[in-house]
Amino acid sequence: MPFAQAAAELEFFWGVAVSAETVRRASEAAGAAAVAVEAAETARLARDLPAPPQGPALQQVSVDGAMVPLRHGAWAEVKTMVIGTVATVEGEDGPVVRTTDLSYFSRMAEAADFIQAARAEVHRRGVQTAGTVTAVQDGAPWTQGVVDAYRRDAVRILDFPHAVEHLGTAAQAAMGADPPACREWLDKQAHALEHEALDPVLAALRALPTEAAAAPEAAAKARDAALAYLEARRDEVRYAEFQAKGYPIASGAVESAGKLVVEARLKGSGMHWTPDHVNPMVALRTTLCSHRWDAVWPALLQHQRDQHHERRRRYWLRRHPPAAPPNSPPAPPKPPVHLSQAAARLRDRQPPTIVDGRPTSDHPWRRYAKAG
Repeated sequence: MPFAQAAAELEFFWGVAVSAETVRRASEAAGAAAVAVEAAETARLARDLPAPPQGPALQQVSVDGAMVPLRHGAWAEVKTMVIGTVATVEGEDGPVVRTTDLSYFSRMAEAADFIQAARAEVHRRGVQTAGTVTAVQDGAPWTQGVVDAYRRDAVRILDFPHAVEHLGTAAQAAMGADPPACREWLDKQAHALEHEALDPVLAALRALPTEAAAAPEAAAKARDAALAYLEARRDEVRYAEFQAKGYPIASGAVESAGKLVVEARLKGSGMHWTPDHVNPMVALRTTLCSHRWDAVWPALLQHQRDQHHERRRRYWLRRHPPAAPPNSPPAPPKPPVHLSQAAARLRDRQPPTIVDGRPTSDHPWRRYAKAG
């Protein structure tokens, strides 16, 4: 929740009065610890190559992005991976495919860096050892690259609402002047796409009355774009076959993940983030939304304690530099100071001020005493 709201909640429920700035500093420190702990685990996996745990028989891995506002009017994309276990359960109208046991991983990073950073979560969920992995996504090339990095054999499924959205764009451009007819056409084609095959839908697209549209050229362009988009993804829109095998056909899990994990916290009214604070915050959000505080929080606390002890150790060493080892060779003698000839003559002309441990009459304090 927002820092000021968290401070108010603490004061009301626990009687602990802290400022929003204190909450912000504590949250960002915990988030930075979460990023560091996950990075250390990723490095350990790359170094030790442990065997991953056994994944479920049917798993869903979906990736999507959400935009967040940065300072000075900039925007950045936060990528989110959602992993879940797919099962068929009995619903009110018959068997229903559900994706449960969802966990999330989010980062503001380029695709290649995101792939590496997600390794620990992919390993923990047993993606490499799952029986069948379904990748339900919107078809963006970078999302396919993320899936390829871990399960090249994953079943690629174009998000069904995304496919229907392309149909709707073409229908609106051609039949927007007649909303009931447009809606009837779209419902019919969506049903055919979901339960039958792609070819009848493509035929219906080609038959759209673009010449009678208010803007015939724009309508023809929208129709051709929908045709090209769906034809290029024939293997990803076999929805009747996918449903018969118990596969999910909608990426609602990852669509909602962008809103739940990222936008609900980082896209509030008036919020603008510095880039350094985005990943610490989404690291905490993924822990919260994955319901993993009990597993993650002890490691975050230990990391912060280790950092605190290291800072104290360095401070103590600055105040108490280590002594030389007992068997170390003695330090070399300092070179003699060579006085100039004029300075040597001046020194030789000066009478001694101390003789046999007693000050002479030429000692400065005796001269001052005489003067007094």
